[in-house]
Amino acid sequence: MTHSDTTHFPPSHPPVKFGKIGVLLVNLGTPDGTDFTSMRRYLKEFLTDRRVIEWSRWKWYPILFGIVLNTRPRKVGKAYETIWNKDRNESYLRTYTRSQGELMAERLKDLANVKIEWAMRYGQPAIGDKIAELQADGCDRILIFPLYPQYAAATTATVNDKVFEKLLSMRWQPAIRTVPTYHDDETYIDALAVSIERHLATLDWEPEMLIASFHGIPMSYFKQGDPYHCYCHKTGRLLRERLGRTKDNFMVTFQSRFGPEEWLQPYTDKTVEKLAQDGVKRIAVVNPGFVSDCLETLEEIAGEAAHSFYEHGGEKFVHIPCLNDSTEGMDVLEKVVRRELQGWI
Repeated sequence: MTHSDTTHFPPSHPPVKFGKIGVLLVNLGTPDGTDFTSMRRYLKEFLTDRRVIEWSRWKWYPILFGIVLNTRPRKVGKAYETIWNKDRNESYLRTYTRSQGELMAERLKDLANVKIEWAMRYGQPAIGDKIAELQADGCDRILIFPLYPQYAAATTATVNDKVFEKLLSMRWQPAIRTVPTYHDDETYIDALAVSIERHLATLDWEPEMLIASFHGIPMSYFKQGDPYHCYCHKTGRLLRERLGRTKDNFMVTFQSRFGPEEWLQPYTDKTVEKLAQDGVKRIAVVNPGFVSDCLETLEEIAGEAAHSFYEHGGEKFVHIPCLNDSTEGMDVLEKVVRRELQGWI
């Protein structure tokens, strides 16, 4: 047989699936364990993100790799141990995010061609892996849902960055939509209010002050145009009005600052301390910016802030849980997903 008699076919390809829509819920992230190695791996990914730490690399990396990643993993690991989900051997953030994904799939069963997945910006399951899975399953359109009610560059934007970074490596890209801020959504505000009212109804005392504590960002980020501060205050105002409270018994504060820079104020820890010193005996703290309880709510607020309040003269302290996978919390997430899928379904 001569060369001209043969026909060379390319390797056979498996059937290409298409026509489905993916929804990817993305939360901040979690270490795989509380040990030094797991914590260091997680913190390295988190703290090398240019959206999180905007310092120049030559200034930040010697501090990060010389000091922070050698000392902080043990400290943060011990903090995680105090709030670790021992039954599943994982952080509660992973537990709740998984549950939110499963419950969302159940709620959207009427949409036959929609598939729900969940991922973490830092740690596992990774965003890129989940996008690849969704596409392989036939999703040629994917809705990305960063689980942050208030947009910030260090949270929402870095999720979107990671998504589009994955697209850079894909020959056949799915169409992508990203969920916008929902800080003033009526269902969200109502869910928060119902959660607060229900929790306070279980107490035999009334808080003199209700604090809405949001995660902070450096003041420099705000000055460069980040809208996060404004979104937090609007959420706070709408929640205060919905609860029928006044500025005398409701306030917005910011927590979790890191490093030497000035961050958004007032600081939650300093506020809690001062309230106790000023004679306020009973306070409640809620975290409207977190869709799931995590280290910053369970350890930093329910643990450290409570201890500080008692230490400085306070008598009654309660942390109101996040919406997590509650019915009200899922109502919010479902409403946002259905709204953002319009035109695709």
